[in-house]
Formats: sequence, C-alpha cells, structure tokens
Amino acid sequence: MIPGHVAIIMDGNGRWAKKKSLPRIFGHKQGVKTIKEIVKAANDIGVKVLSLYAFSTENWKRPQSEIKSLFSLIRQFIRKELRELNDLGVKLRILGDLSKFPENVKFEIKDACIITSQNTKFELNIALNYGARQEIIRAFEIMTKQGIKKLTEEVVSSFLYTCGQPDPDLLIRTSGELRVSNFLLWQIAYSEIYVTDKLWPDFTKDDLKIAIVAFQKRRRRFGGL
Repeated sequence: MIPGHVAIIMDGNGRWAKKKSLPRIFGHKQGVKTIKEIVKAANDIGVKVLSLYAFSTENWKRPQSEIKSLFSLIRQFIRKELRELNDLGVKLRILGDLSKFPENVKFEIKDACIITSQNTKFELNIALNYGARQEIIRAFEIMTKQGIKKLTEEVVSSFLYTCGQPDPDLLIRTSGELRVSNFLLWQIAYSEIYVTDKLWPDFTKDDLKIAIVAFQKRRRRFGGL
C-alpha cells in the first residue's frame, strides 16, 4: 500500500554545508534541488499529498542574512519550477502564516497557489512560518469567533491548514534527529515515523522508496489489536 500522504521534516542543510566547508546557504541551495527530485518521485510513486517542512516559526532566530537568502531561494524555486509543477498537475498549498514575509515573496507564493489551484493529481504542501501549536491555537481562535461550541475531531481538523486532506500516513525525518519539531502535531497522531541519518541534501528518490517500503512492512492498528 502506497501512503496517501507523506510528510517530511527536511533537516540537515546546514550540516551538509559544514561538512563540505561551505557557507550554509549552499546547503539550502542543494536542499531545493532535493525538493524538486522528491516531489517528482512522490508523484511517480503514487503519493497523493506531500507536506514539506521548509521554514518554522522558530527559524526567525537564524541570522538575517540566512533568512533573506532563504526568501530568495523560495522565489527562485517558484519561478523556475512553477510551469513544470503545473504541467504535472500539482496543486500548491502553503501551511503557515505568510504575514511576516516580504511583499514580493508573498506575491510570488500566492500567485503560484492561484495558478495551480485547479490541479487535482497531486497536492504539495509547503510549510512556511509554520508551527503546529500556533496552527491549533489559530483554529480555536477562529472557532471561538464563529461561536462554534460543539467540538469534534472532524470540526477541529476543518479549521487547520490541511483541511480537506487526509492526515499523513508516513512522517519522514532526515538527519537522524528523533523529534517532530512542532510539525503537524494534530495530524500525525497516528502517522508511522521513519528517521534516516541522511542529511536532506543527500536524500534521494531511492531513499524515499526505502522509507515507503519500511512503512509497508508495518502493521497499523490505530489503537486496536
């Protein structure tokens, strides 16, 4: 069984660059190339939704020069890959709060989401300025304003950034770290977790296939026997 929704914590860009005695931005540049390869591979394999953790709410603590470079890479990725993503039937969705982003970056992102909004073959979620606790708080704030009093899991899910999408079947983390880093905390309640020591820039389509094979060997009981 192919997981319908795969989420990935893309970790290790900085360490990849450090190992090669390069500035951190080179790790991020290589990481963007990996994104392109993994999006295509997931689409080819039959995954329907791919969620990538690109920029967390905690990443604002990084040097401003690195943050500006990341913004530039985001714009370059969209400009360079948008046509091909659209041709592949990819629908782009952003998870997170873009209000702090520069206006030109926000414009590029929102425009790409509009252009791909009618695509149905494959959904690509990119988490930008995302934090799961903040997402849950945001959902409850909206529900409070709307006067919703009867809460169910389905109701809460409908106010999350991933509304209308299935929860991740598989969560992959690169770089060997054993934590979920405030990513999709509500949605990964029953996700299978796969951790690899590979740094994100070194993660390949074959590594994705290995993770999916590992997923296929597990018994998912969802609390049952």
